[in-house]
Amino acid sequence: MALMTGEQYVESMRKMNLQVYMFGKKIDNPVDHPILRPSLNSVKATYDLAQDPQYEDLMTAVSPYTGGKVNRFTHIHQNTTDLMNKVKMQRLLGQQTAACFQRCVGMDAFNATFSTTYEIDKKYGTKYHENFIKYLTMCQEKDYTIDGAMTDPKGDRGLAPHAQEDPDLYLHVVERRPDGIVVRGAKAHQTGIINSHEVIVMPTISMGPDDKDYAVAFAVPTDAEGIMMIIGRQSCDTRKMEEYNSIDVGNSEFGGVEALVVFNDVFVPNDRIFLNGETEFAGMLVERFAGYHRQSYGGCKVGVGDVLIGAAAVAADYNGVPKASHIKDKLIEMQHLNETLYCCGIACSAEGHPTESGNYIIDLLLANVCKQNVTRFPYEIARLAEDIAGGIVVTAPSEADLRSDITGPYVKKYLVGTKGVSVENRLRILRLIENLCLGTAAVGYRTESMHGAGSPQAQRIMIARQGNLPMKKALAKKIAKVEE
Repeated sequence: MALMTGEQYVESMRKMNLQVYMFGKKIDNPVDHPILRPSLNSVKATYDLAQDPQYEDLMTAVSPYTGGKVNRFTHIHQNTTDLMNKVKMQRLLGQQTAACFQRCVGMDAFNATFSTTYEIDKKYGTKYHENFIKYLTMCQEKDYTIDGAMTDPKGDRGLAPHAQEDPDLYLHVVERRPDGIVVRGAKAHQTGIINSHEVIVMPTISMGPDDKDYAVAFAVPTDAEGIMMIIGRQSCDTRKMEEYNSIDVGNSEFGGVEALVVFNDVFVPNDRIFLNGETEFAGMLVERFAGYHRQSYGGCKVGVGDVLIGAAAVAADYNGVPKASHIKDKLIEMQHLNETLYCCGIACSAEGHPTESGNYIIDLLLANVCKQNVTRFPYEIARLAEDIAGGIVVTAPSEADLRSDITGPYVKKYLVGTKGVSVENRLRILRLIENLCLGTAAVGYRTESMHGAGSPQAQRIMIARQGNLPMKKALAKKIAKVEE
């Protein structure tokens, strides 16, 4: 099975024995839970679109390892065209779901681990790259969704992993056995893990010799014994549980959820280990994964931005002000900012180059510039959308009030907009804007734009490292004919 259908994917997740908790209770059927199902639907879209001939070139690729067609989310980038198609695919999915479709982090973990394991093996004669290619091939053949887990809780950020008062605040090896290792700890902010078949775990920071037990990378099934997932709370999440929820959730079909993932003495077989104590390569794996993931934001956030810009334009139509000069100017500014993000995603892809292993990596400087812009521009796009929509985006009555025999007539009378537009349709657009700017989808757009793939300072550190300031100083001295 090289490519699953969307329905086959859903049924495959039903067979998983995931340990999912939400609001203090175990969720026995996360696939059909009303709060969680929209996030599954977003992942399902990555399978549905791969079956559509219209999107085949973006959604699929030919694997050099299986020789067959695979979902691009399981593909190893072979050239700059692959890197650019990745960004284009992410924009498409953002447009189709207006939510986080969750498979990007696994794709980025794939490519970062591929090249890093090659270089570890080259230095130490280990078999991590061989392990990874076998694992990769299995995931491609089964068309698995893979989560990538990098972020540890970290505890006191001023202390190294080994120096923490509680050693479990960074995931680490607690036992080394002839057949594998046992790990303990947690990974935070794990987008899409409850909708994934497997998880690739990576270190979260560069490490020194004393952090040997923390320099570990591996893959396990998400329902492996000892893994517990605690769902993160989102604004407006319980609206999905209400009797009338078609309008009020804003985006009734798609969404995304995150989880705190606890690893309680999880066993990892030797053939699924990709890093085990080689501390000097932890930083390489982190840097490469972060670069790929910062590239990703030049696609996914742009696609969701397309939806938000469209919603703001519709709101202007419904308010009767599409021709107002300031409204047109704000919509132009939103598009300018959104396309600038896309330019960054395409640019860092087009400037990509091969690693020693043969797969392609983006231009790290431009990828970090891309993500630095993402920490700013979506906030301005959201601000302008809220400006255009008006205060009613946060004061509109509920769908239950719209449907009520008592309050409904007043809602329909006083919330009318332009002639010919129903109050229901006006409320639907307003709730979509609320969802993208403030509600559950804000986790996959507004807030994640700030902290996903690393907070703003993380990108600034990489820009300083990659920016080659000495070269620029030399250029200036040459032009000015400075002799020293």
